[in-house]
Amino acid sequence: MKPDMFEKPVTILLGLGIPTEVKSVMQAYQILMDWRNAADHSRELAIKACRAAIDGEIEAQKARAVFVAFADRHDLLAPEIGSLVAQSKKRNSDPHIR
Repeated sequence: MKPDMFEKPVTILLGLGIPTEVKSVMQAYQILMDWRNAADHSRELAIKACRAAIDGEIEAQKARAVFVAFADRHDLLAPEIGSLVAQSKKRNSDPHIR
């Protein structure tokens, strides 16, 4: 595995809510550079973390964590499929819901 690859991709919702898998520091960096609000503090932190990972100063997983925090702050994280399936099963097992 390349040193800038994430162990587990981060799935975010971009554009019109299209799920996008972010698999590497470089891909996260490109998304951050295209972000519409350039004055965002969480964006700046994530960019610094990605640059440090690209330069080999920190591990890709640390940059991933900062990127996840940025995505969470902006409600970009896509829900995990497992949690959606569990919610659906729970809802379907309720005898009061038709």
